[in-house]
Amino acid sequence: MGKYDALFSPMKVGTVEVKNRFALMPMGIHSARLVNPDGSFTDDGIRYYERIAEGGVGLIITSAITVQGKFDNSKGSHSSLDKAGPEYIERSQKLTDRIHKAGSKIFLQLSGGSGRTLPMMVAEGEPIAASDDMPNVWDPSIKHRGLTKDEIQFYIDSFAHGAKLAKEAGFDGVEIHAIHEGYLIDQFTIAFFNRRMDEYGGNLEGRLLFPKKIVEAIKEACGNDFPVSVRFSVRSMIKDFNSGAIPGEDFIEAGRDLEEGIQAAQLLEKYGYDMLNGDNGTYDSWWYPHPPVYMPEACNLEDCAEVQKHVSIPVLCAGRMENPAIALDAVESGKVSGVGIARQFLADPDYCNKLKEGNVEDIRPCIACHEGCLKRIFKGQDMCCALNPAVCREDTYELKPAMSKKKVMVIGGGIGGMEAARVCALRGHEVTLYEKTDKLGGMFIPASGMTFKESDKRLIAWYERQMDKCGVAVYMNTTVTDKLIQKETPDVVFRATGSIPRELNLPGVENDYVLNAVEALNHPEKVKGDIVIVGGGLTGIEIAYDHAKNGENVTVLEAMDKALNVDIAAANLLYLKEAIKYYKIPIVTNANITSFENNVVTYNISGKEENVHADTVIISIGYTSNPQVNDSGAEFYTIGDADHVSNLLGAIWSAYEQAMNV
Repeated sequence: MGKYDALFSPMKVGTVEVKNRFALMPMGIHSARLVNPDGSFTDDGIRYYERIAEGGVGLIITSAITVQGKFDNSKGSHSSLDKAGPEYIERSQKLTDRIHKAGSKIFLQLSGGSGRTLPMMVAEGEPIAASDDMPNVWDPSIKHRGLTKDEIQFYIDSFAHGAKLAKEAGFDGVEIHAIHEGYLIDQFTIAFFNRRMDEYGGNLEGRLLFPKKIVEAIKEACGNDFPVSVRFSVRSMIKDFNSGAIPGEDFIEAGRDLEEGIQAAQLLEKYGYDMLNGDNGTYDSWWYPHPPVYMPEACNLEDCAEVQKHVSIPVLCAGRMENPAIALDAVESGKVSGVGIARQFLADPDYCNKLKEGNVEDIRPCIACHEGCLKRIFKGQDMCCALNPAVCREDTYELKPAMSKKKVMVIGGGIGGMEAARVCALRGHEVTLYEKTDKLGGMFIPASGMTFKESDKRLIAWYERQMDKCGVAVYMNTTVTDKLIQKETPDVVFRATGSIPRELNLPGVENDYVLNAVEALNHPEKVKGDIVIVGGGLTGIEIAYDHAKNGENVTVLEAMDKALNVDIAAANLLYLKEAIKYYKIPIVTNANITSFENNVVTYNISGKEENVHADTVIISIGYTSNPQVNDSGAEFYTIGDADHVSNLLGAIWSAYEQAMNV
């Protein structure tokens, strides 16, 4: 008997038996390299799903494929099933055959599209919604019109057609992206978005008529033994248009509350749906269906568990459910039937197999950053992963044994350096890593110092373990000099010396209460009293948030006319903006700092001098490259921040891409 046996017991979804309790949640692979115009997946798209199936997951639910392209079409999603012809079946059978060969089941997720959540700057269709005058999420000045009843019927017929194609192609079932995240069909189900006066509006049963007719049409076309799951947000978690609630906030629900969520779940079971794939939220509270690092683990579990009490069909729960202990308790205690995981399968597609074998420490943890997945999807790029550059390019980025064994020196034990060392060692090279301090992790050590970044700490621990497992010789407290390089005579040198904080040369900066961000994060005991943070970029705002949620008095001074002017995923950005409002964090923009004297920060705004008291000043104005050592006669690569200051994705990808070709 294994510790996690409950997670590897079979689960029935309608007539289909799934071998374990894990399901890959739908994630958007929409680019032309991964999905064909007819809605089938390309060879690269197929390989992405196959790789996760090989990792042991029980059920794969594909990314959403729209059932029609007539309305609500996005340039970023060029595929729809109304383009499917004879070739669709052949191509899709290639996918389903491979998934079945790997031992998994696969459902095709069918979507009605976005409605008011569609970014109109990439839209090709007209703005539609459940009812008239609905404001667009991204540009509220744009108003959407409601669908006509004939158009609704067109959608219903299109769902039935798409499901029939899926069955012919060998899919084990379909999932309807319906009552979820505030997309088009969900807009019908929520009274706040549905002002219709016909049979598709009004009370809950009227608002659920659209998804009711969808499942009835599918069952008629495919038979009652063909499973139909529904993506289901239990609660909307919204206060108003484009205004969501922070976890723990006392607020009045404008959308679907828990009581109505339970009622909706019971009706959906009655209508014929075979599974509820649950979480919370809409685009107005986007941090629930796409929880960033600031959200707690298992942030949707209690609501999904409440729903499971009131239905007999299986309920999955998604939303930072990758912690094995949490997942085990959720299933073992009967809170939910299964666990939905998305980004963790990108970070480590072998998650299920490693967990089943008891190798939990070898699971590369997802850090909920959204850098390689959600952010790239919304830029129209291929989905990938900040920690695992091989996602969606499994064949071209496959690590292969080196043609000739080389002696590799890695200078710097940050994440980039350890990634280069890991990849080179896996390919058969002899690798030595040198770190000048007594700890591995580099700048990721202070980054992991925030209270909500426990997954960052787990990533550092994972890399430390891989150094040992891969046979990398690690030398700590060692500064690499040209003389040492000459002595060791490496064939290849990776310079991964990272970056250092930028400094301000102002009166009082030498005071012991004036810290840079690295010092403040590495030595939290030095941060006390009234805190002034200089710099309103991502790190500065994250530090401010971390202290404010603990009840501390924090002020942010930003030299530019806008704080949080950073390129991060929308879910992360929207959460931080809402958190700033909720915790009432003062942010002063256009603040030109002049001095730090006598526990007072002095700054100018438009020529007017202002002061703010500070027991602690934290300077967070960015970083600059720290190359440290010169190029040698060896094959020489500069990676990560030592080359140019970026983020974790930049460090890992540059290390991986160089090391895979050494």
